[in-house]
Amino acid sequence: MKVKIHPASWTQPRTVQIPPSKSLAHRWIVCASLADGVSRLDNIAYSEDILATMEGMRRLGAQIEAGEHSVTIRGISGPPCVKGEEPVDCNESGSTLRFLIPLCSLSGRPVAFTGRNRLLKRPQGVYEALYRERGLSFVQDGEKIAVQGALAPGRYELDGNVSSQFISGLLFALPLLPEDSVIAIRPPVESRSYLELTMQAMEQFGVTARFTDAHTLHIPGGQTYRPHSGAVEGDFSQLAFFAVLGAAAGDIRCIGVRPDSRQGDKVILDILRQAGASVQECPGGYLVQKGALTGMQIDLADCPDLGPILMVLAGCAQGETHISHVARLRYKESDRIAAMQQELEAFGVSMRAEEDDIFLPGGGLRPCKRELWAHTDHRIAMSMAVAAVCSGAPAVLAGAECVRKSYPGFFEDLQAVGIPVEVLEP
Repeated sequence: MKVKIHPASWTQPRTVQIPPSKSLAHRWIVCASLADGVSRLDNIAYSEDILATMEGMRRLGAQIEAGEHSVTIRGISGPPCVKGEEPVDCNESGSTLRFLIPLCSLSGRPVAFTGRNRLLKRPQGVYEALYRERGLSFVQDGEKIAVQGALAPGRYELDGNVSSQFISGLLFALPLLPEDSVIAIRPPVESRSYLELTMQAMEQFGVTARFTDAHTLHIPGGQTYRPHSGAVEGDFSQLAFFAVLGAAAGDIRCIGVRPDSRQGDKVILDILRQAGASVQECPGGYLVQKGALTGMQIDLADCPDLGPILMVLAGCAQGETHISHVARLRYKESDRIAAMQQELEAFGVSMRAEEDDIFLPGGGLRPCKRELWAHTDHRIAMSMAVAAVCSGAPAVLAGAECVRKSYPGFFEDLQAVGIPVEVLEP
């Protein structure tokens, strides 16, 4: 899909309803599917990633009925075991793949996983090393990942400076084993907030795990997931796109999120305040008001998904911004450092990238000089749309359909706050 984003200006705050948290929806669907009973999950948005997790849990035996904005899940009765011989299709969802690998290994049966685009090229070395240490089979090639052998309770050691999804995958599976387990995380522990979200979801479904110190998780064995019903809260990683738009282009009221949320990407509010924007609580969310933005120091260790939109924020600011702990961005749906470097050049921004740091000089975004490309990456697409509005001139974005991965209604919501979006090619 190719779209043309037109600039706009407004004097009164515009309002956007933030979609439900994809991170929490993944976790709730997994837990509900493992529970002994029926759960109803409200405020569900059917992005491609969430559909992949739903289908994956169906393959493990869960009965999932999808309504317009809710799902009813009758969980698995007994140990999870993949139904059928076909590979589990994770589409392009890293969460789906990394959450399901340990769960599918509880039965010991051979299971294969497939995916799209860069998914099977993204690093899975954490699981590969763990499996081989335990005499289990883990084979990854360009077309699939195949595992065989049963996980056993015990001590698991892994690095903390890789995706937290590996640890979360183990957290979901290990409580179902008969004896206790320990996950020892070699420091530094990055993306800890995502581990907290996983444990929060597990606790809501009756299963516990806890940190015994800063780097060690204790997981009691012999536990049973129990049904739970509720509404998924709004997504701060998606709020970030509209919050940056509000800070740089015009006041926006972002509603549908919880002030007491434990999502790590909630830090976007503090970052915007440090940059010079006004961020205030309002009924149902936050009002972000345009301000004189200045460069700053940003640490992405606990909020890597904010990387692309924070680069746009830095381009809008006056003065240099230094963003640290960015290395993992190279292994997402795209190489997000290279992709943003290439696309921001079209707005006159010269970004300097080092191994784990990037530096952006700021100074404002100039009118775009060429057609933009989304790099088949949802967060690049949404960041470029915000950049186009902040540049004050129309811009054409190719590959815009990739927003369906996490936020299918993004361009409709952009139009809802008064940004004209013209579809050039469906």
